Amino acid sequence: MKPVTIGNLRLDGSRLFLIAGPCVIEEYERTKKIGETCRDICAKLGIDYIFKASFDKANRSSYQSFRGPGLEKGLAILAQLKEELRVPILSDIHSVEQLEPAAQVLDILQIPAFLSRQTDLVYGAAKTGKPVNVKKGQFMAPEDMENVLHKMQEAGNENLLLTERGASFGYHNLVVDMRGFPIMQQWGYPVIFDATHSVQLPGGAGTHSSGQREFVPYLARAAAAAGADGFFMEVHDNPDEALSDGPNMLRLDDLEALLTDLKAIFEIVKRSEIR
Repeated sequence: MKPVTIGNLRLDGSRLFLIAGPCVIEEYERTKKIGETCRDICAKLGIDYIFKASFDKANRSSYQSFRGPGLEKGLAILAQLKEELRVPILSDIHSVEQLEPAAQVLDILQIPAFLSRQTDLVYGAAKTGKPVNVKKGQFMAPEDMENVLHKMQEAGNENLLLTERGASFGYHNLVVDMRGFPIMQQWGYPVIFDATHSVQLPGGAGTHSSGQREFVPYLARAAAAAGADGFFMEVHDNPDEALSDGPNMLRLDDLEALLTDLKAIFEIVKRSEIR
């Protein structure tokens, strides 16, 4: 694996890493507390940690759905969280116009799955020089992500990550093909499993998406066994109160036990000579 440098972290396959936080920036103290809890659990378990929260959820099902504080206010909040949490920060980018201000604050720029084929956005994100995490579109095969990598490599960026988050399976459902991990890993970059969006039921509740959070541990453990290099999870102290994606978010109280399992599986796979 090609090492990826993110802030003071070096992701080289030797340690498990986690990207986690609330789906969207909510009330500041609550958002901060979630980040602190994730950070402290990861420190206890020897897992590298990156905080995530979106400043804008631009692809909500309904116009009335909560989207977040927006670019300017959201980046100011993330800058403050970065200072207080002392960990790298990730957030989603939705348009080329957001790239420059976001790159001044964020340690990783994330391309949402719905936008993973948008050439100007993908190339522009890589051109900032910041590490870029691209979520594989629900409509894309794992092999298709090689073209996405080529777009970013053309921009001269090698600090790249790919994320599996499920594939459309009929209407309002997703399925995860575990073969995607070794397929995408063959290009040499870390491959992450988004354990919470993979149990989403897109648009399954009419004006908003639904989800099946009870399946998060099962898919996460399967992905660890399939060789995932890291994990992405949206977590909340009370998912039923979350302002976005509550039905598929992991309860914060369940995070440590799940990460303990994932690290144990990760260590077994890392020692295996069968690839």
